[in-house]
Amino acid sequence: MDRTREGVKNLHHPLILSSRVVGTPVYDQFGTRVGHVDDLSIEKTTGRTVYAIMSFGGFFGLGEKFHPVPWCLLDYEIDRGGFTVPLAAGVIEHAPYYDAAEIRMLGGPEYRRYGDTIYGYYGTYGAVPYW
Repeated sequence: MDRTREGVKNLHHPLILSSRVVGTPVYDQFGTRVGHVDDLSIEKTTGRTVYAIMSFGGFFGLGEKFHPVPWCLLDYEIDRGGFTVPLAAGVIEHAPYYDAAEIRMLGGPEYRRYGDTIYGYYGTYGAVPYW
């Protein structure tokens, strides 16, 4: 018996590889697909996932917007095969977003400024800063 294949079938375990998260659809509170997880922002020292970098919009990667959504707002739904956020699509569309070059700066020297902006927006929906 191939235990690796058996483990992949079991979707109820608490850990997941980031490679399986990237590309996973994200749905709003009404079940409408609003995008997908393009990347994860992970704190180096603790290993804590801070943001799911959601991607939507654009055409073949051109004009795409990247929305860092606090990880604590996402819930994985096995039956749906994706994450849900307790927000309407419009809330996410109007959330802070960055282009591809800017999103790379999210964890750089100005990470607190970005975090203040992101958590300032999502704080009204229950997300609190991780620091």
